[in-house]
Amino acid sequence: MRIAKYSKYAVSLLLKGSPRHSVREIVKDSLNIKNKVCSSEKHTKAAIGWLLAAQKVNNDGGVSALYSLYEGWHASYSETTGYIIPTMFNYYYKTKEQYIRKSAITMAEWELTKQMENGAFPGATVGDKEFPIVFNTGQVIFGMVRAFQETKDSKYKKAAVRAANWLVRVQNKKGCWDEFDYLGKIHTYNTRTAWALLKVYEITKCRPYLKAAIKNIDWAVGQQRENGWFEKNAFYEQQEPLLHTIAYAMQGILEAGIYLKNLKYINSARTTADILLELQREDGSLAGSFDRDWKSSVSWSCLTGNAQTSIVWLRLHILTKDKKYLTAAKRINNYLKSTQDLKSGNRGINGGIKGAYPVYGWYAPFCYINWGAKFFIDALMLEDDFRIGDKLG
Repeated sequence: MRIAKYSKYAVSLLLKGSPRHSVREIVKDSLNIKNKVCSSEKHTKAAIGWLLAAQKVNNDGGVSALYSLYEGWHASYSETTGYIIPTMFNYYYKTKEQYIRKSAITMAEWELTKQMENGAFPGATVGDKEFPIVFNTGQVIFGMVRAFQETKDSKYKKAAVRAANWLVRVQNKKGCWDEFDYLGKIHTYNTRTAWALLKVYEITKCRPYLKAAIKNIDWAVGQQRENGWFEKNAFYEQQEPLLHTIAYAMQGILEAGIYLKNLKYINSARTTADILLELQREDGSLAGSFDRDWKSSVSWSCLTGNAQTSIVWLRLHILTKDKKYLTAAKRINNYLKSTQDLKSGNRGINGGIKGAYPVYGWYAPFCYINWGAKFFIDALMLEDDFRIGDKLG
């Protein structure tokens, strides 16, 4: 079965003229041939190197969204470049390398050019016209706030405030966003957008941002079933929610709970995190998506979601001192390391993190994605030093 599967994809790639490196990755994944697990420092450095390469390819200051085995590098992506900025600053403090800091500031400068007149950041393009997206705007706020905190340059603060004002304006009375979001759907994972509003509150002390964030988190907690699963948390209603979006929702609620000292929020996130502990597989991974009964229709793993879950478990370990979270996070981090190729001669592959393992899983298939690298780096650095992280306060 696996031989037939990888042969089909490998032949398809060869017919498209893809390099041998691409075919090699599909063959390896199909046969479940993992890579050597090295030190966190080595894996982190490789992922940072991949992000720097992704920033360089388009020569605009942003970070290429992904490297496709079929198509090569894609355009720079505003949403994820936004939250990569704090990761780069965190790595700078770990290494003291000035070029890392410069890279983060260059990303922030590019983001300023992407901000729309209404204060939002784009996430959808139709023809030559860009349209604002709620979630994307929230994620860029992380970068704007951190750039302001690091440089004290008010232009970044102003950009964050303009973006936050737009988010408050378009939020509905229930506390969610039913307009201007991906596919025009309501998404529970916008708790990470609420977390971004708390970031703006942190630097402004303007209460409308605090109120809007609390309103959204309250709404999201109301979407949680007793078993910890969140309603309205897939990209669209008929889809089984990805571990990626489950972790987004969980992390936004947890970080809001920690910052606001709200035990209800913390317990909400912990309920989901504890269920995922039970679902961790023998190799350390988690399935790529889950239905409302925590059953998965897929065997592949969403690597970004694995890294995000590791971060949540590590934050809960810091909060509770319960070692089960630390143990699970280390296992999942080692699994992630084993999927990262440190020897490839292809710059788009070496150090990168795939959307799925095997690479032909349906989330970002055949691609190495910048947000996967971002969360992988965050998870490894947090495991190495509990003081590092994109947290409030």
